[in-house]
Amino acid sequence: MTPYLKILKNITKPHWFEIIRLIKCSPGLSVGELAEKLDMSYMGVKKHCLALQKLGYLDTWRRPKEVGRPEKSYRITEKLAPLFPAVGDEVSLALLDAATQLEPNAAEKLLFTFFRNQTEELSKKVTGESVQGRAERLATARAGMGYFSVCEYSEEEGLRIEEFHNPLQALFDEYPTLVRMEIQMFERLLGARVTRFTKKVSGLTLYRFDLSPR
Repeated sequence: MTPYLKILKNITKPHWFEIIRLIKCSPGLSVGELAEKLDMSYMGVKKHCLALQKLGYLDTWRRPKEVGRPEKSYRITEKLAPLFPAVGDEVSLALLDAATQLEPNAAEKLLFTFFRNQTEELSKKVTGESVQGRAERLATARAGMGYFSVCEYSEEEGLRIEEFHNPLQALFDEYPTLVRMEIQMFERLLGARVTRFTKKVSGLTLYRFDLSPR
């Protein structure tokens, strides 16, 4: 959790903060799902969601289900974007563009150095004998950097890291090679083979890293 969000949590309504956090770290949640996670009554959660929707922080959509009719779910809106950390996009992109004008490959070299240094810093935190142990520590470290990262495991889907925000997305859009740099960083830190997927559902983006032994 970033310092900015910690401050906000202290000055805002706790239930609102938790509702926003849970929805952010998901592909969308229904009132029933929120009530279960928060251990609150259905009507209590619905009241909070309607208040947040009235303020423009949440909206609704019909989420398809494998069986039965689509389910009404909540998602966050762009109005909450200032809550979630991002690099100074315009300045960063302008500096990289200026570097490229001086040398054609300068931007790529700078970004490679950035990921190399980040790998070295994270390696101090990402320790452990097992891939899962290291993955859990990496997810914790990345969550603190604003990626809303969690480590998950199931017999059906295996070991994976899921992230619901990318503070560097503007850079990734401009320099697609960053995807490979990020994968290489994960592989070096975890000692595992990494496959990266991006999934967008009604305005919510999930960045998923599937992990498997080398």
